[in-house]
Amino acid sequence: MIKVAMTSVFVDDVEKAHAFYTELLGFETRTHLDMGGALFVTVGAPGAQPDLELLLEPGDSTLAKEYTTGLRAAGLPSIVFSVDDLAAEHARLEQLGVRFTQRPASVGPMETAVLDDTVGNLVQLTQRTA
Repeated sequence: MIKVAMTSVFVDDVEKAHAFYTELLGFETRTHLDMGGALFVTVGAPGAQPDLELLLEPGDSTLAKEYTTGLRAAGLPSIVFSVDDLAAEHARLEQLGVRFTQRPASVGPMETAVLDDTVGNLVQLTQRTA
């Protein structure tokens, strides 16, 4: 069986992204390696999906900048995360100072919200309601 092992999100600053994704969103550090000046950092959901990681990819290439700028300009998230209780997660993150560009809203069989990860991306949180 083929499974997703790792996916990436381009970020403006790997260390700042690492802090945001671990300290605010609650992910755990899976890998943090200095590769001779470049960082290789992955995070994942604590206690779940040990074989699935998110790579915080340096986004300083022209292609990465065009991609992330284009997504932001269109208001599209770079990545989508699921949550068990969107209302509670939204309240918790807002209290920590996280800026949302879309408050929780019903979209078909889901509730969604979109936040700014402070390192170049919009991130969607989603909860299945049906």
